[in-house]
Amino acid sequence: MAWNEPTGGSNKPKDPWGGNNSNQGPPDLDEVLKNLQAKLQGLFGGGSGGGSSSGGSSPAFSGAVVAVLVVLALLVWAVMGVYQVDQQQRGVVLRFGKYYDTVQPGLQWNPPIIDDVTLLNVTKVRSISLREIMLTQDENIVEVQLSVQYVIDDPVDFVLKVRDPERSLQHAAQSALRHVVGGISMNMVLTEGRAQIAVDVQRRLQDYINLYQTGILVSKVTVDESKPPTQVQAAFDDVIKAREDEERVQNEAQAYANGVVPEARGGAQRQIEEANAYKEQVIANAEGEAERFTKLLTEYQKSPAVTRERLYLDAVQKVYSETSKVMVDVDGGSNMMYLPLDKLAERSQRTTSGGGFDVNSSNIRELTNAVTEQLRNDAAVTDGRRGGR
Repeated sequence: MAWNEPTGGSNKPKDPWGGNNSNQGPPDLDEVLKNLQAKLQGLFGGGSGGGSSSGGSSPAFSGAVVAVLVVLALLVWAVMGVYQVDQQQRGVVLRFGKYYDTVQPGLQWNPPIIDDVTLLNVTKVRSISLREIMLTQDENIVEVQLSVQYVIDDPVDFVLKVRDPERSLQHAAQSALRHVVGGISMNMVLTEGRAQIAVDVQRRLQDYINLYQTGILVSKVTVDESKPPTQVQAAFDDVIKAREDEERVQNEAQAYANGVVPEARGGAQRQIEEANAYKEQVIANAEGEAERFTKLLTEYQKSPAVTRERLYLDAVQKVYSETSKVMVDVDGGSNMMYLPLDKLAERSQRTTSGGGFDVNSSNIRELTNAVTEQLRNDAAVTDGRRGGR
């Protein structure tokens, strides 16, 4: 019916809300709500009165609506069971709380409410850290910080066998660390033994978690820090400093020994070589003197006088060649003449450097003979004069 459709013989428009009130006021909201409620009750099989004007519906219509709602609910339930498993994930399916299956990557479906699916990332590297204070084999206290990296190797064991696998892993790591550190000395823990500690802890930790069936694979164990406790850090620093001083002094002593010992060995070897050389020299000189004496004896046996004179002259020449003064004894006189040969030699050197006459041993001998001859002549003249008187 249109809004302005006339009613009967009257020219007044009909009220769209079913009223024929001649007053043109706003519709009654209470009446509108009552009409809407009656229609809804009739749609779902109810109604407050009979007749076609009451808004009631047939039972077939109500059954169709219920079927549609059931189908919609089933569709929603089915859609809720669809899920995606990534490439790095695995899914553990529990049906009514009991293990049913392990799903692989891809699009999967499991009935909701009936199945419970737990998705686990089996390629992600997880890690835990722990810091422990413990005793070493030599009864010293050390503090060690350890990091454990692991992956999920068996999703079923990880989900079902242990209530809290990561907590169990942490407890097992503490136990393995205490066992390994308790079997070595403090020096190994703090210095070069850290790498071996990590290897031993990883092997022992893997044995523990395999025994627990946690489904975890330990990929790496790292000793991040090892140090004495804070309470004894100052004393330990003193010990470290003393050890470093000891090593420094030992290195200095070794360096000094490395420098002195080869030098001493070289000096000893040099003295041995010099002694051998001196030995050879003395032996050679002795042999040469012996051979010279043998040859001289042969010459002496041939002509004793000449050889004796020659030996005398050689001896005197050797003696006088080492002195700078000559005393001349003149026969027949009481005066002794002194020749300052050292002054003559110095003058000779100055003269030689200036390009003058060179006075050598032969010249000195000639000069000595000339002076001796002159003195003898002077002595003879003096004796002749005395005899004439």
